[in-house]
Amino acid sequence: PVPPVDSAHDMRSEMLTVLTEMGVRVEKHHHEVAAAQHELGIKFDTLVRNADKMLIYKYVVHQVANAYGKTATFMPKPVFGDNGSGMHVHQSIWKEGKPTFAGNEYAGLSETCLYYIGGIIKHAKAINAFTNPLTNSYKRLVPGYEAPVLLAYSARNRSASCRIPFGSSPKSKRVEVRFP
Repeated sequence: PVPPVDSAHDMRSEMLTVLTEMGVRVEKHHHEVAAAQHELGIKFDTLVRNADKMLIYKYVVHQVANAYGKTATFMPKPVFGDNGSGMHVHQSIWKEGKPTFAGNEYAGLSETCLYYIGGIIKHAKAINAFTNPLTNSYKRLVPGYEAPVLLAYSARNRSASCRIPFGSSPKSKRVEVRFP
């Protein structure tokens, strides 16, 4: 089969090369649903390291896009009537080198993980004040565009604010917080 046309593949590949040279590992990259929308998935790391890597990531994306005569934006909803862009954050807690989110509850999660999700849902309004600081942020959070519009958790429903990605290994158990 012939892959779909992806006119930005070369540009994204260069972004990956530069990010790798700067110590940021990207696990995947692909064209997303909306026009001119792309995803580069950064490999997991500690909270502080990934916060630092996010600044490098945004800088590199802007610079490489500019070198290609393009403008990169991280605006949540740049085009009305098309899918927006979120910054979904995959989270897990490890204690003494061992994952704590694997268990025998819903979707193979532990009670600790379910309480963690409960805390996110309980404090979602306050978290939103930091993760969605712009009016445009809320233009993304509307039904029909794969956006999290339900204050709920689910292993399947992408409209849930907290999604549990499938993972058979205890190390892969995590929560994807989708409203940022």
